[in-house]
Amino acid sequence: MAVVVVLTLAVGGSIAAAAKPGSGSCTGGTEASPQVIPAGTYDGLLVSGNCVTGEGAVTVAGNLTIADGGILNDHASGMGTVHVTGNVQVGSGGVLGLGDYNPFGGHTSAVVDGNVNAHNPTTLYLGDMTIHGNLVSNGGSGPGRNFPTKDNTIDGNLIIQGWTGMWIGVIRNQVGGSVNFSKNTAMDTSVVPGSDSSEVQTNAIAGNLICHGNTPTAQVNQFDGGEPNDIGGNAVGECPPRIVDNPTE
Repeated sequence: MAVVVVLTLAVGGSIAAAAKPGSGSCTGGTEASPQVIPAGTYDGLLVSGNCVTGEGAVTVAGNLTIADGGILNDHASGMGTVHVTGNVQVGSGGVLGLGDYNPFGGHTSAVVDGNVNAHNPTTLYLGDMTIHGNLVSNGGSGPGRNFPTKDNTIDGNLIIQGWTGMWIGVIRNQVGGSVNFSKNTAMDTSVVPGSDSSEVQTNAIAGNLICHGNTPTAQVNQFDGGEPNDIGGNAVGECPPRIVDNPTE
């Protein structure tokens, strides 16, 4: 019979003792005081509360599931490293943060051996991490939220479509398959509504690049240091490409 590990909130900023191997669940926490997931190995992990990974290494030997409305590492706030040997599933209204916003090389802050799949998420904060499978996000809405996908290595395909929120961008990723960025709506009001959003730039894509139906139109923002995307396949739609041989090498 599987052992369920109930993760407790860290007291006074300290981190609870490492959990014994077993299936894990994180059900508590608030925006002001997320529940800490201690370092350790879990035979699967279910997040339905507002949770954050603590210092050290968290290994999920199996699948990581963010339940409907669950939050893990809001704004990529987790500490330590995360390794998921299976897949990651994000439910409706869920928030997932893995890795870090800033590129610092190695892509070792988080690794997912399988796929990352999100259905109607609030948002994903994925940066400087490795996904050995596909990253697929369909639908979702994040009022007042951004959707950054930056500096990742994705061995499969990258698909983000049908999301509505503030700023959204796919920037400096290495993608072994194709990219589909379609029917997203961004309402960034930092300068002129939408003027700084829907950035798809400086990516190295081995396959095809498809961008269509986005509001505003997907762009390469030179004022944000953006450059055209290097692709090995075909370009369809809005995103300016630069056709090269072996773009991810």
